[in-house]
Amino acid sequence: MLSVAVVGSGPSGVYTAQALLQQSLVPDVRVHVLDRLPTPYGLVRYGVAPDHEKIKSLQNSLRTVLEDERVTFVGNVGVGGADGVSPARLAELYHAVVYCVGASADRALAVPGEGLPGSYSATRFVSWYSAHPDIGTDPFARDALAARSAVVIGVGNVAVDVARILARGAGELRRTDVPRAALRALEESRVREVHIVGRRGPSQARFTTKELRELGALPGARVVVDPTELALDPAYAAPDGLPGALPLPAVVRRNLEVLRGWSVGGGAGAAGDMPSGAPGSADAVRRIRLRFFLRPVELLERGGRVAGVRFARTAPDGAGGVRDTGRYEDVEAQLVLRAVGYRGVELPGLPFDPVRGTVPHAAGRVLRGGVPSPGEYVAGWIKRGPTGVIGSNRSCAKETVASLLADAAALTRRTAADDPLAELREWGLRPVEWAGWLSIERAEAELGRSLGRGPVKIPDWAGLLAAARDENG
Repeated sequence: MLSVAVVGSGPSGVYTAQALLQQSLVPDVRVHVLDRLPTPYGLVRYGVAPDHEKIKSLQNSLRTVLEDERVTFVGNVGVGGADGVSPARLAELYHAVVYCVGASADRALAVPGEGLPGSYSATRFVSWYSAHPDIGTDPFARDALAARSAVVIGVGNVAVDVARILARGAGELRRTDVPRAALRALEESRVREVHIVGRRGPSQARFTTKELRELGALPGARVVVDPTELALDPAYAAPDGLPGALPLPAVVRRNLEVLRGWSVGGGAGAAGDMPSGAPGSADAVRRIRLRFFLRPVELLERGGRVAGVRFARTAPDGAGGVRDTGRYEDVEAQLVLRAVGYRGVELPGLPFDPVRGTVPHAAGRVLRGGVPSPGEYVAGWIKRGPTGVIGSNRSCAKETVASLLADAAALTRRTAADDPLAELREWGLRPVEWAGWLSIERAEAELGRSLGRGPVKIPDWAGLLAAARDENG
């Protein structure tokens, strides 16, 4: 039997387990999918926006893999941390370990004022409204959503997600699994203007057209686009591609079409002012302003908190980048969310490339001193960096599993524990298995029924672990 531990139960981890189940080279395989959290699914549970129900339904296909009799879910087991198990000890329990730990840190802006109250990473904001137990219930409930104006720095799908949640009526979120504290805060939010700002032009934005169009479909929200900023982008005036250059990608053409419609008054909004209701009123109109060619240089302070963002106006440099023009613009904001990318975090006991934010590898084999380390592998963002969509993890996992299977003959000659879970318990860990996760699901369904809603997430460690231990509930 080939005994494999997969560390991480998000898409990359589950796709790795699936690839191991579907191969025929080694017919007898046992897979333990470990996770630091007592809940499975990783970013599908804690990173996908609650109103993206179709994407969240991916949990159903991940569930099918985790319910396979050859797979054991092992939650509440950290790896590499002070309270978890080290990679060296984990290697004693299994023939092979595949690390699928993602890229959990966010990239900083590295500008003055970034640490002011009211300035947060979009990752933290997403974790809050997704009920990640590391965040707790109230970091945004008390003061950040008392803001009137918010700036989201970045023009990718995460930036669009957080802007959409800020601009969406809380009544529409009641049918989702948003936790109680977050829903209450969003109901009381005074935010009436949300700026989504990028340092380059619209043709270089990273959001998908589907995400972009969703902004225009929000009831009670108006999208505002400045046509003069769009016109700065050479591709904007040449939707079929610049002379002598390759045609624009289809997604860029579609994005430009949507933005063009909004800038001339079509679709969801125009460049002028829109009426707004009284703060807190359900029918108040929120403005979403899409801004381009603005680079943040400083977060401004008033009364010890964020009061705005100073941007340097940029312009195309003719080589695919931008240059500063020497002009500046201040944008009022009491809430600033940076969404400029994720970054991998070093896992103690594994080699790490601090420049790339990844574990050094060769086709998924972990490299120690440039040499493959027997039985250690990586897949997902910690392997290739935070690129691609959820489906990209499938091919990434298959490559890693192919390497693992090529090594299988040598790996199975190593000693592995007969009962790794018993060993983990002897080391003082308290694994949450699949029955515990099902108990959490029942508790969240019951919580939702008590509130007149569908399932509502439990947002704290104590609540999750208490529910998990009530396996007969």
